[in-house]
Amino acid sequence: MFGYRRGAPLNTLLLLSSMSFLLYVDRVNLSTAAGPIMKELGLTNTELGIAFSAFAYSYAIFQVIGGWFADRFGSRLTLLLCGMIWVVTTMATGLVGSFAALLAVRFLLGIGEGATLPAAGRAIANWSPAGRRGFAQGITHSASRLGNALTPPIMAFLILTFSWRFSFFALGAVTSIWVVVWWLYFRDEPADHPGITPEALATLPPYVRDRSIHSPKVPWGPLIRRIAPTVLVYFCYGWTGWLFFTWLPTFFLHGYNLNIKSTALFTSAVFFSGVVGDTLGGVLSDWILRRTGNVEAARRNVILLSFGGALIFLLPAVFIHDLTTVTVCLSIAFFMLELTIGPVWAVPLDVAPQYAGTASGLVNAGAAVAGIISPVVFGVIIDQTGNWTLPFAGSIALLLVGIVATFWMKPQHTVANSLARKPQPTLS
Repeated sequence: MFGYRRGAPLNTLLLLSSMSFLLYVDRVNLSTAAGPIMKELGLTNTELGIAFSAFAYSYAIFQVIGGWFADRFGSRLTLLLCGMIWVVTTMATGLVGSFAALLAVRFLLGIGEGATLPAAGRAIANWSPAGRRGFAQGITHSASRLGNALTPPIMAFLILTFSWRFSFFALGAVTSIWVVVWWLYFRDEPADHPGITPEALATLPPYVRDRSIHSPKVPWGPLIRRIAPTVLVYFCYGWTGWLFFTWLPTFFLHGYNLNIKSTALFTSAVFFSGVVGDTLGGVLSDWILRRTGNVEAARRNVILLSFGGALIFLLPAVFIHDLTTVTVCLSIAFFMLELTIGPVWAVPLDVAPQYAGTASGLVNAGAAVAGIISPVVFGVIIDQTGNWTLPFAGSIALLLVGIVATFWMKPQHTVANSLARKPQPTLS
């Protein structure tokens, strides 16, 4: 499977993919249940946007903290702790009775989910065969988009059959199963895994650890300088991505006066396009790398294609109000947008493999900051204007900024090389 041997490496990739699936189910379930929650709790669109944003505050903070923790203590322990928080907070969402309680559980969920993708990046750095990082990042994030696509019909079924509160209890219980399997199966160092073969181990990079107090400290200055352009690019991606993840079901529900079943159908149609986009972006990036040996072109060119295509297909969504046309345009725009995921998440592994968790956390913090701002802006615009397509105009502007920022990315310049070139102090 694209360079992965059967056995522990492939099983680890599948386990991380299932984590990404559940991660986004537990993240976007609120947007699908937003209609009945708003009605029962008496929330405005602005208040709902603030609830979406509450998740992103703690999510942003724990990107870097979680990445550092994963580099120091390993992905196995990090994702165990994260998973336990997902389970508790997802179930607690089914108990909320006020706007304040909703804010609290979403904030706590952000703590649990904040460290997950950096920790997964740390695991991929150790378990991914050479030249397959783009694919590994793409396929795991593709699973998250599958979670996006399947969450609306799953939630619609649970809500209509039972209640919106029961839906959160059920999803929390399913997540707890993954947490147990992860702890029992995964090992940070591939050589320690009882299911690894010598042939499979030979395809993996040397294991990199940063656990002891004698390990080199994170070179924050060089790391931030190398990764900052990628952070900006991912912020520009995240602005539009968060609009899709948080507001799309409500966009169809209220913007087109659909019922919850139709809302789930149209939302899933858009999100399914992202499943393909995530995988294709990673495969395409790795293909360019194999053909050219140029890591900068492999990452940059796919992102340029992604942002340019998303921009083009968002334009009709702003000015045309036909439901079918808008759905098709949003689907293609989301597909193009998701081509970014594989290459942009490969950059931290290219730039700083020894600090992959920390570097991945810095990159994802860019999108998390966008997640703080864009959902609230969307809600305010809707409450003030009643125009459900106007917020996408801001996405177009940010995509233009992202296209420019992409040319500043230099994934071929690693932190290790930067430190090697740095003059060393001499003793006198």
